[in-house]
Amino acid sequence: MTVGVDKAVVCRLKHAGRSFEILVDPRKALEYKKGAKLAVQDVLAYPSIYKDVSGADVVPEADLQKNFGTADPFKIAEKILREGELQLTTEQKRELTAQKRLQVAELISRRGINPQTDAPHPPQRILAAMDQAGVSIDPFADAELQFDRTVKALKALLPISFQRVTIAIRVQPQYAGRVYSILKGMGTTRKEQWLSDGSLSVEIEVLGGMQQELFDKMATLTHGSFESKVVSKLDA
Repeated sequence: MTVGVDKAVVCRLKHAGRSFEILVDPRKALEYKKGAKLAVQDVLAYPSIYKDVSGADVVPEADLQKNFGTADPFKIAEKILREGELQLTTEQKRELTAQKRLQVAELISRRGINPQTDAPHPPQRILAAMDQAGVSIDPFADAELQFDRTVKALKALLPISFQRVTIAIRVQPQYAGRVYSILKGMGTTRKEQWLSDGSLSVEIEVLGGMQQELFDKMATLTHGSFESKVVSKLDA
């Protein structure tokens, strides 16, 4: 318990139709919720469970026992921290929102392409368009769940399409082993063949926005010693 009550924020859990609140260090509580190995004692500002922190209304031990099967404030605080809603500071909300906006932009960049150039839009261009379109990002919602509505808002500003590209690749024997695992991690591989000379021949399907990333990685790993051909492009 290293933070003063005056600098603490509330973490609240709705449980069995009631509200249970604790006072926590805002930075450590956020780290705890993200999975950091912190002792709950170091996260709490004060070892009490409240009905309402603002009124300093402490929950009686009998009610804690009834609702949580224990009256131990530290065990209950662990549950509230894991499952409850943390009231972040303005700075934390701003930081989390910026991080989530970037995650959404990177998803769009990796999956989509500019049909005018067949190249992905850089994340910074997508972020600028998100600002222009007034896209609102929820810092607590998964980036994947905010993908579709963000793309819908951007289509009036950015030419963007989503394709799955199938590419045939052949790699020389000396590089085949190191390339194989990279290919597996980037897309769906098919028609894998280890040729008689030790070369690798494979078709890989990737999202359109990842095509250049694939080529760049292949060029680095093989020092440019690979062959590739786009087999097909299908709208995703």
